[in-house]
Amino acid sequence: MIRQLRRVMRRAHRSVTVDLSHPRRSPLGSSVVNCVVYEDGVRQPCDGEPAQALRQVRRRGRGFVWIGLHEPTEIEFAVFAELFGLHPLAVEDAVQAHQRPKVQRYGGGELLRKGETLFVVLKTCRYVEHDTLTSASEVVDTGELMVFTGPDFVITVRHGPHGSLGPLRESLEARPERLAKGPAAVLHAIADQTVDDYLAVADAVQNDVDDVENAVFTAHGTRADAGRIYLLKRELLELRRAVGPLERPLGELASLGSPSVGPEMRPYFRDVVDHIARVNEQIAAYDALLDSILQAHLARVTVAQNEDMRKITAWAAIIAVPTMVCGVYGMNFEHMPELRWTYGYPLVLGVMATACVLIHRSFRRNGWL
Repeated sequence: MIRQLRRVMRRAHRSVTVDLSHPRRSPLGSSVVNCVVYEDGVRQPCDGEPAQALRQVRRRGRGFVWIGLHEPTEIEFAVFAELFGLHPLAVEDAVQAHQRPKVQRYGGGELLRKGETLFVVLKTCRYVEHDTLTSASEVVDTGELMVFTGPDFVITVRHGPHGSLGPLRESLEARPERLAKGPAAVLHAIADQTVDDYLAVADAVQNDVDDVENAVFTAHGTRADAGRIYLLKRELLELRRAVGPLERPLGELASLGSPSVGPEMRPYFRDVVDHIARVNEQIAAYDALLDSILQAHLARVTVAQNEDMRKITAWAAIIAVPTMVCGVYGMNFEHMPELRWTYGYPLVLGVMATACVLIHRSFRRNGWL
């Protein structure tokens, strides 16, 4: 796969020159959402051409360029990989998507100034609104967001219909003092917004957990509740896959830092790690609660089945009495009690009815009926 990607990059490089002196030979492609240059936290005039924007930043020796992409193809992304000196392994992950959340460091490429490139994979999550939770409902919808950061650039690659960074970009532009801290500030803002979305999803899922709990512990709980419980456990697993792997690598950035994350940004990343820990604790608590709810539901089902079996047994015992009497009189023996007696037939019926009533009252008194 890596060899194929390198061949694609070489073909793209031959067909599209990425020399900074000729920026307009690099087509943007339909995947480019935005390309902006920032200096001292202030947006600078730019024609939206990545090569021109990067040349402008490196000529002045300050600022950075932020490029936003949405589901780029291999050909489209090969241009950016060559232009910014991105590692082929990271490029492969960014194009193929379906990656595990992670933070990886790579050394600088030929066109990259001295420093390192950070490659961060984040899972974006969205709570799916629904009127009634059923076993076929979708609760958590996930996408992917990849972030490349270097000394003078930020590249975001988004997969999925949600997780747009437009509002985040506008929010950062309204606070130039934060944006002036460079690509690390953008990475923190993206991670912070993603984790805030996790918190919102976890809080929304709690309402569904409460609804299922109320349904199970009321008199109207049914066996259909088991499907809803398993659905919530499956959706919580999806959320855990998005949140769990991020705590350790982001914690390393917060504690150790890197050339891309300076000491002034580490406290911000520690705050994000704290939020991730909170979400992980919520997910673990919800999962444990759902386990308890499921056990309680199964216990209720077992009790209901036992009650049904007792009722069936009681009625079978009641019916057994007339069945036995009728069976005896149905054997057609010549010498039988009251066989020639005028009131024999009503007497036998009365005995059967009395026996059935007595047995019924006994079962009712013992709680079987």
